[in-house]
Amino acid sequence: MTTLKIHNIESAPEESKALLEKSQKGFGMIPGLHGVLASAPKTFEAYQTLHELFTQTSFNEEELTVVWQAINVEHACHYCVPAHTGIAKMMKVDDSITEALRNETPLADAKLEALRTMTLIIVRNRGHVTEEELNTFYAAGYGEQQVLEIILGLSQKVISNYTNHIANTPVDAPFQSFAWKK
Repeated sequence: MTTLKIHNIESAPEESKALLEKSQKGFGMIPGLHGVLASAPKTFEAYQTLHELFTQTSFNEEELTVVWQAINVEHACHYCVPAHTGIAKMMKVDDSITEALRNETPLADAKLEALRTMTLIIVRNRGHVTEEELNTFYAAGYGEQQVLEIILGLSQKVISNYTNHIANTPVDAPFQSFAWKK
């Protein structure tokens, strides 16, 4: 049972209607998360903007998936883990990466595992990272830019994960086959 309203274009506040129309065009549907976020037009706009900015970072599709899904799993988001499983499939990310992330097992690729590890360090320690942890991340082939880009991805995921926890947003039909529980 949801605890927050899930809007459609007709029921949404005026400021959110164009954002929902954008979602409809981009996804062929209005994701439940977007319907919930429509109650707060500026939060919804911030979420969409952060998403667009994060997808324009230096990260490739696999790396985007690692950051998103590591955070989703750590936050135990019942909605975002299945959604990002489906998104990873659409992005042609190898299923072994997605399954390792969903199951919280190390990634076979050392560089991607370093990204997963740094993402979890940032989330779990609320941004407190040691010099040694940074140096390990840099030795894997990443730099300061990627540390800051993880924080951008985390900003997006805090909005979606926390909203879904409060709203108990139902998983959208296209992603129900990827259901997940921690």
